[in-house]
Amino acid sequence: MTASSTPDNSPQPTVPGPPTGPAASTPVSAPLRAADFARSPDEVAPLLVGSTLRRGRVAVVLTEVEAYLGDLDPASHAHRGPTPRCRTMFGPPLHLYVYASYGIHRAGNIVCWPSGRGGGVLLRAGRVVEGVDDVRLRRGWREVPGEPEGRPVAVNLARGPGNLGAALGLDLDLDGSPVALGTHATGTDGTGAGGAGAGGAGADDGFTLIPRTGDVEVVSGPRIGISRNREAPLRFWIPGDPTVTTPRGRPRR
Repeated sequence: MTASSTPDNSPQPTVPGPPTGPAASTPVSAPLRAADFARSPDEVAPLLVGSTLRRGRVAVVLTEVEAYLGDLDPASHAHRGPTPRCRTMFGPPLHLYVYASYGIHRAGNIVCWPSGRGGGVLLRAGRVVEGVDDVRLRRGWREVPGEPEGRPVAVNLARGPGNLGAALGLDLDLDGSPVALGTHATGTDGTGAGGAGAGGAGADDGFTLIPRTGDVEVVSGPRIGISRNREAPLRFWIPGDPTVTTPRGRPRR
C-alpha cells in the first residue's frame, strides 16, 4: 500500500462454508430492483429464481442459478482478476457475461457487485414459457408430434447452462450486453412471461429480466460440475421443478 492509499474498511462478503444439514429451503417473495444487482451474487441469486429472462419472442423462467463470488471464490472465472475472457464480470452490474463452455456451449451469467469486484450469477436452467418453436429451431429440433423416442422433451429445452444459452441464442458477441428490468409481468404460472418492457418479437432484441410476481420456494446447496470450492451452498433452485439439473459428468470450470 502506498502512502496515498486509503484502506478499504467496508464490510467484505465471505464465501459460505459447507452446509451442515439438508439444503436450506426459503420462500422468496421480495421483487428485484436494479439496485439489488450491486449486492453480493449469493444475495442476488435466490431473487433471480422464478424471474423471467426474455429475448425477442423467447421467454424463459429461471429455475436454477449458481452464485460466483470473484476473488473470494476459487471456482469463479474472476478469482484471479480480470482476463480477456472474464473482463465483463468486472464491469457494471446487470450485464451479461457470456463464455464458451467445453468450447462448444455458450453459458450466460448476470453480473453483480459494483464495477471492479468480479461477481456474477450463472443461469443454470429454466423453463421455456414463450417462443418454444424458436427455441426448437435454435436447438436443431423439428416439431414432431408425440416427441418420438430419442428426441428430448420440451422440459429439456433450457435444462442446463448450455441448453439455456442456446434457447436464448447466446453467442460470444453478446458478452457485455445490458439487461433491462421489465415490470408488471404476467404469465400462466404467476412467475411472469411478458408485460411492460418485455421486448418485441425480433430475434435480435435485447435482454429483459422480468421479476416474478409471487412467492417462490428456493432451496440451496452445493454447485454442480466444479472442481474447487465444491461444498459452498451457492446453487439455488426451485425444488421439484423438472427442468432443474442433477449432478453428473466432469467438472466444467
